[in-house]
Amino acid sequence: MVKVLMIEDDEELAEILSEYLQRFNIETVSVSDPFLGLSELETQPFDLVILDLTLPGMDGLEVCEQIRKKNNIPIIISSARNDLTDKIVGLEKGADDYLPKPYDPRELVARIKTILRRIGREKSDEGQKGSELKLDPVTKMIYFRGEPLHLTAAEYGILAYLLEHANEVVSREDLIYSVDAIHEESSLKSIDVIISRIRHKLEDNPKQPRFIRSVRGLGYRLTP
Repeated sequence: MVKVLMIEDDEELAEILSEYLQRFNIETVSVSDPFLGLSELETQPFDLVILDLTLPGMDGLEVCEQIRKKNNIPIIISSARNDLTDKIVGLEKGADDYLPKPYDPRELVARIKTILRRIGREKSDEGQKGSELKLDPVTKMIYFRGEPLHLTAAEYGILAYLLEHANEVVSREDLIYSVDAIHEESSLKSIDVIISRIRHKLEDNPKQPRFIRSVRGLGYRLTP
């Protein structure tokens, strides 16, 4: 699920947008105070920020600048201030898009998806050049030699986690507690079984794996 931080002092509008975005599998955390919004970014991960400009205590353009100093998260400015200067300054300070109010919520959804697709492709291309395995975090798909892999939720979760920690040793305990599709009560043996299934989808010879290798006494290492 995509997770969005909305910094918006119109609480009624924020509630309407949050309910609408939920229909598209977009979870929204809404705050009206810009200082609280900056604090939220420090304490939990988000995929995107929707930022109003007219805020109490700090102008939205300054908030945009503060966010960009510490974070590369995508920012959509959503504002009733239709001055061209605000739009130009907002983009110069690091915003990815500017959506003037009022607007149809469907346009907001479309812009969110467009930005996340672009960011997802850029991250995938930068981090996975030359790799036979590629993760698209937006579509939740993993590609092997250009073809999508057909994975169960648990297989996807484990392989995605290994890709995010490529060339690192990952313990079975890490996988149990970090992959949502794995129950915390699962045994270490169940992780081995899932790894074996993934190997059969990747390896020419699963008994002599090239991609996912066992590290005795520690766990697994993925070499994409």
